[in-house]
Amino acid sequence: MNQTFDPKENYNKTLQAAGYVSRQDATQETYNAIGFMSGLEVHQQLKTKEKLFCHCPAGVYTKPNVFDAEVIRHMRPTLSELGEYDGTALMEFKTRKNIIYRLKNETTCTYDIDDTPPFPVNREALDIAIEISLLSKLNIVGEVHITRKQYLDGSIPAGFQRTAIIGVEGLIPLKHKNIRLIQLSLEEDSCREVSDIGHTRIYRTDRLGMPLIETVTYPDMINPDEVKEACDYIRFLNRSTGKVRTGIGAGRQDVNVSCRGGSRVEIKGVAHTRWIPELTHVECFRQWSLLQLRDKLKTAIPGYKSWKINNIELDYHDFKFGYTPLLEAKTRIHKIIAVNLPGFKGALSHFTQPGLMFANEITDRLKVIACLEKPNMAHTEQFEQDIPEKDWEAISKLLKAGENDAQLLIWGPEEDMPTALETIEERCKMAFEGIPNETRKSFENGTTIFERVLPGADRMYPDTDSAPIPLEDSKIEMLGQNLPQEVIDRYHIMKEWGIPEDTYTYIFKKDLFPLIERIIKELGYHPAFVGTLFGHKLKYVEGHAVPVAEFNYRIVYGLLKFIKENGLTPEIAWLMLPHVYEHPKLDFESVLTSIRFKKLTKEDILSKLPFLKSKFAEIQINHRPDVERDWIMGQLRRSAIGNIDLTELAESVS
Repeated sequence: MNQTFDPKENYNKTLQAAGYVSRQDATQETYNAIGFMSGLEVHQQLKTKEKLFCHCPAGVYTKPNVFDAEVIRHMRPTLSELGEYDGTALMEFKTRKNIIYRLKNETTCTYDIDDTPPFPVNREALDIAIEISLLSKLNIVGEVHITRKQYLDGSIPAGFQRTAIIGVEGLIPLKHKNIRLIQLSLEEDSCREVSDIGHTRIYRTDRLGMPLIETVTYPDMINPDEVKEACDYIRFLNRSTGKVRTGIGAGRQDVNVSCRGGSRVEIKGVAHTRWIPELTHVECFRQWSLLQLRDKLKTAIPGYKSWKINNIELDYHDFKFGYTPLLEAKTRIHKIIAVNLPGFKGALSHFTQPGLMFANEITDRLKVIACLEKPNMAHTEQFEQDIPEKDWEAISKLLKAGENDAQLLIWGPEEDMPTALETIEERCKMAFEGIPNETRKSFENGTTIFERVLPGADRMYPDTDSAPIPLEDSKIEMLGQNLPQEVIDRYHIMKEWGIPEDTYTYIFKKDLFPLIERIIKELGYHPAFVGTLFGHKLKYVEGHAVPVAEFNYRIVYGLLKFIKENGLTPEIAWLMLPHVYEHPKLDFESVLTSIRFKKLTKEDILSKLPFLKSKFAEIQINHRPDVERDWIMGQLRRSAIGNIDLTELAESVS
């Protein structure tokens, strides 16, 4: 190994060359410089009684290990009508996966495993999809055509998803710009993954077939915050109908990202919108850095079009590896193979994501395609070496490596080694092209890993089992009559009301605007008080307490009505709400007792002022009026809440 080459120094040098800065330090100029561009595919389950193409119940979930039967299937690619294989199908075929579906009788039928044709589409779901399309300013199609979209990862047993376009060419208004929508589709949800280890992937079918809408935007977002804002708006719009499911897994989004000179990469199944800014920021810089690696490799390797790896199988007896994964591989009688990457010195430690390098791009694909569980690779450009330098030198000689080459070791079952070697060479060759078209899995820290090859564009074709569904104008007009107020209008109303803006996300997320509006109009409470009661206090309580029974937000209306009818001041709600949330069935009188509330008159409370002023004079050196007022308010606050307005009390104390 070359003593003068420092992988960590190379990593930092390539990080700087990519111009990487943290998201907190990035500006719009930063994103303009690398050509940030992003679009969204936002998925939302609909709140229907039955699944989309059968009569199985929707929204009934089972535990991972509770099932009545298992079905095993394998991926086998077939030629399309154009005589071509889909890249995703070929990749999945290489994995030699056993796809296992765990079935529960109450949530699965023969339709789910493609043994019977579909029932007519769920009309309840279709109506909801039309309503949300109208809210999204989409043009409703004249006739609904069910199509089949290829799903080649095994998450749908049939190998395709039935889907239908409901609306096209709409828009959503953000605070400072409009975002164009391509379409809204109604489709069936896929299975939930239980595990994916080695050559076995296990799914649950309880979610399979549930009605789902997908809202697709144009790539109009030019910075990470816009992507989150657009995604939040779509999700809030969906929730404003009260006809979509909420909770873990009910809403998911795929985020498409590219940089100037790059290609579209899809970050799949992002669970939380709060992850989006960091994910899109990191992904755009990952692509920008890969383009720089491409240019560097093309310069260093003029004959890159004929580039290929060379490898040898190592004998465990010739090396005394102390690295635990290699010792375990030896025990399992796995193969160990050394690979030479001609001209790739400095490429393996090339920066791609914070804390990650190009070598991680290879290990990710070895896990997914060759099914080699991590750790599955060691290489010459690790910061902390697992393989002694003398062993690398010996391996380099065996491979007849040049000074500018890089080496790596892989290990695993003999039958997986051909796929592993093919995967390494394939990913390295992709480095000469720049950015592979792929889908990636997201993590909360903003990094991503390879998930699968991006499906081909020609993956949809008509479903011959489903007849077209004409949509009458009268039907569409009827569905458009009772649409909720637009989210952007609600935003402006709350701004006019003076409700703090940091409460809006919670209010929209929980679809609380109609309830807040009702409280303001019917009970006469100040909007800012109601907004903060929900967006600050209730949000905090939800994060720190667990109700003993189901809590319905309408209970807050009843609480505030009780407070008003009993002549109590609004601030008492701040003390009562935690108890009401934890014990939703407790009557409000009992809640007052539990917080030890005592009914007092204004005169009772103010009668204590002379004593408190005298007491303050005894214990305080600083006799400034504002200090005295604050101290007395602190002494009276607990007994005053609910009995006298605190502003009025402060005036009396002053």
